[in-house]
Amino acid sequence: MSTDISTTMPIADRRNSAWRYIFAGLCASLVSIGLARFAYTPLLPSLIQAHWFATSDVVYLGAANLMGYLIGAIAGRPLARRLTNAHTLRAMMLLVTAAFFACGFPVSVAWFFVWRLLSGVAGGAVMVLVAATVMPHVPGERKGLVSGALFLGLGLGIAASGTLIPPLMKLGLSQTWIGLGVLSALLTAATWFAWPSARAHAAVVQTHAQADVPHQPASAGVRMLYMQYAVMAFGIVPTMVFLVDFVARELGAGTHVGALVWTLYGVGAIAGPPLYGWLADRLGGVRGMRVVMLAQAVFAALLAMSGNRIAIGALAVLIGSFPPGIVPMMLARVHEVIPGNHARQNIVWSRLTIVFAAFQAAAGYICSSIFNGSGGNHRTLFVIAAAAFFVCVFADLLGSRFARKAI
Repeated sequence: MSTDISTTMPIADRRNSAWRYIFAGLCASLVSIGLARFAYTPLLPSLIQAHWFATSDVVYLGAANLMGYLIGAIAGRPLARRLTNAHTLRAMMLLVTAAFFACGFPVSVAWFFVWRLLSGVAGGAVMVLVAATVMPHVPGERKGLVSGALFLGLGLGIAASGTLIPPLMKLGLSQTWIGLGVLSALLTAATWFAWPSARAHAAVVQTHAQADVPHQPASAGVRMLYMQYAVMAFGIVPTMVFLVDFVARELGAGTHVGALVWTLYGVGAIAGPPLYGWLADRLGGVRGMRVVMLAQAVFAALLAMSGNRIAIGALAVLIGSFPPGIVPMMLARVHEVIPGNHARQNIVWSRLTIVFAAFQAAAGYICSSIFNGSGGNHRTLFVIAAAAFFVCVFADLLGSRFARKAI
């Protein structure tokens, strides 16, 4: 099945267009997820120490972004049908930019909550739409590489937040949020005309639609993907939200060391998409998923037991590879389970994103409640993360065993 925009377009032009679209997609994931969600984590201790909000409020404000992510994942496709994919993606990047500037002014808890929620809405919509917008314009043999490149923006955003926030914090907390807004505005402007035009996108989608097979009910393999992605979503929240606060306050290392650990987390996040894509190619989607889920279970368990800063830094790299890395691996699994049906793949991916967002939002509030109820015990949350990944591996093995018996 061809994935080119037009067989009459010169090959060089098609390649140049594809790379332009990939750049736009990378920047969208960087701004709307990499920065909008993950920049909050290294700022969490500073928000508490600067007395902007109480500790309990800061934790729940972090979960507001996850709730917004769920709303955006649900609303992304309907918005795109009304506005087109490109217009929706541009609007979401503008929304994140506005949210960064608004967060520079701690008007009230409600004000901050609304803007953190809206930034999450943008992230969810981008996650649903960016691959569906870019991937149809990419040759089939490069889809694995390109999916990794698209979501490399998540890792770049994490690393950027860890490296930019310490120098920005010297100017002040408000100035830090405004600085992130300036960076977001620059990336939004740089990609404004880089998205596929509505006509080009409609043409390539129509090409795929003609080759689609009839709609099929969710198979056992698709249901397993839903279950796995749901448990993974729950498992990544404790370290994603609480790692820096654990280092800065519970270990007493301070905000600068916490930001350094977060930068290491970002290094892992940059390596994650290409590494996990390579693993999926080498081991296959099923075995690759099992390997990384088991590894993450072990890493989270070690984090729960460790107090050594060097060991925690190493674990931060390993743990940080998972949140962005699992995205291209899960996309590869979708293509394995539903081969040759582009429209059906997009539908399942959209639903997977919604499932992921729902369980991530639930995990945000559950972990926040556990954290506050336990008197700020970070290690309990890391044990929960390890247990979630162990459950995911066990369920996958059990499901595969039943599937073999049914054959």
